[in-house]
Parts: sequence; structure tokens; C-alpha cells
Amino acid sequence: MFQIGNIKIDHFPLILAPMEDVTDVSFRYICKQYGADLMYTEFVASEALIRNVDKTIKKMHLEDYERPVGIQIYGHDPDHMVEAAKIAAEANPDLIDINCGCPVKKIATRGDGAGLLQNPDLMVEIARRVVQAIPNIPITVKTRLGWDDESKIVVDIAERLQDVGIQAIAIHGRTRMQFYKGEADWTLIGEVKRNPRMKIPVIGNGDVDSPLKAKEMIDKYGIDAIMIGRAAVGCPWIFKTVREYLNTGILPNEPDIHERVRLAKLQLTKSMEWKGDKRGILEMRRHYSQYFKALPDFKNYRMKLVTSLDTQEIFSILDEINQKYGE
Repeated sequence: MFQIGNIKIDHFPLILAPMEDVTDVSFRYICKQYGADLMYTEFVASEALIRNVDKTIKKMHLEDYERPVGIQIYGHDPDHMVEAAKIAAEANPDLIDINCGCPVKKIATRGDGAGLLQNPDLMVEIARRVVQAIPNIPITVKTRLGWDDESKIVVDIAERLQDVGIQAIAIHGRTRMQFYKGEADWTLIGEVKRNPRMKIPVIGNGDVDSPLKAKEMIDKYGIDAIMIGRAAVGCPWIFKTVREYLNTGILPNEPDIHERVRLAKLQLTKSMEWKGDKRGILEMRRHYSQYFKALPDFKNYRMKLVTSLDTQEIFSILDEINQKYGE
């Protein structure tokens, strides 16, 4: 039994990672349909929450069908993180996650996200303060192995975070300096899991892009759950294919072109409903290449999809794709 606070999942959990400009309401809707067991919002800046920035507040909108679902916050000022966590708690999430892993320069270099890996005492202090301030909602952390190859501190920091009340830790198998380059190294994730002092769930993250890779990581490192991020973009069915393989040992077929077109239309529709036509169309563009990955002679269609701002034109292009590649 996987458990974080009152969240209980009676099978091996597959979790959708929080991703900025990706894990919005529309994308989470699709991933839930395909079996994501736990999902997160886009990450939310503590400073923007405190200033009541409308766009940031809107990121915390949750629907009942999404549950269990968490809100992830980031920042480096303990007082502000406590205040932001209190605001996030008002949205009634099932958990609140502290982002200690985002490698993006504008975030990490000011001490937020993965920047906290350069100041582990501050990371632990923020976690301690947020846990104390929000006693009724589980607080978790997502982080990386360390800042660089010379400072892989995750084994020690995981213990310290547990000791101040963190109820689960998700670890991406890269340092901040690696960004997303090279292969994720799960060795230290496994070491955290094997540490006899660790009692909280250890969630592995990084490069799980297929059912075979998921099974390999589970068998090799014994983690309590897998978190899938970039591999779900334009491929939300990965949760279903991994689940089927874990349950049966048989590799399922990928969705055909008709299913992919249906999903692209559905996600676009949901995106426009939530964000308005223009922004919904613009933010959907990042997903098309992955939805239709490996289709031959697709460049012309892709260019049309990522340049058009006309809803009916986009749906017509998708219909053309369906007809051409679905024969």
C-alpha cells in the first residue's frame, strides 16, 4: 500500500510530474483518463501567490475528478513559503509539494527550485516551517541528486527532510548542472530507498519513457512510485501502457492515429475552455510534435499546426492528418 497522509493507492503508483506550462487543467484531464494515479499542478511561485497574481492563483484550480492532486510551490524565503503554502492550502489540495529541483536558470540562480541544493540548511528550514504551518495537509519535496557532480547530497538531505516532517520525496536522477542532458542516474535514488532510516515513500523520476524502462527501474531500485514528466507530453497514454505492462508483462500497442487525433482535439478544446481561444491554442502547440511523432512527411502539417490561430483551421488540419495517416 502506497500512502502519503490520507492518500492511499493500493497498487504501484504512476505519478504525473509537475511541469510549468504543461500540467494545466487540460493536460491533467487527459492524463487522468489514461490512469495517472497522482498529479500535480504547474509549479507556483510563492512571491506571485503572496502578491495575488491572477494567473498564478488560477494555476491552483482543482477539479474533484483529478484527486488525488497536489499543488507545488517554490521560493527561497521561509516566511514567504509559509504564507504561500497557507494560500495554496485554501485550494484544498491533497498535498503540497516544495519544488527543490527546477533547474531553469532564472529560478535556480536566485536560490529557488534546484538552487536550494546549494543551501541544504535553508531547504530543510523551509520544509520544517511549511510542515509546522500546514499540519492538516501532507507536505512533500521534489528535488535532484545535488547541484553538481561534486555535491550530490540527496542521500543526506532526504533523511533531514524526513526528520522535519516531509511525508514523501521525489528525486530526479540528475544534478541541477545537468539540466536534462545525458542519462538520469538512479543509483543514488536507490541508495535513498535502501537507507534503513528512510520510512517515507521514495519516488523515482527521470527518463522513464516506456513500459520497459519503468519495469527496469522498479525492479532494480525498489522505489515506491514512479514519476513521469517529459515522456508524458504529447504521450499521455504512457500511464496506461506502463500499467498494462506491469500488470500483464505484455507490451501493449500504442494508440493509432485516430486516437491521437481525438486526444489532440480534446486537449485543445479543454485548453481553450480554460484559457481562452488564443492562449489555449498557443499553449497547445508544444504537444503536437509528440502526439504525431515519427509520422513520415509530417513537417508541413506541423508548421500549419504551430502557426495557425484559427480554431476551425486547426481542427481541419487534424482531420486531414487523421485521413492521410489513418488509411
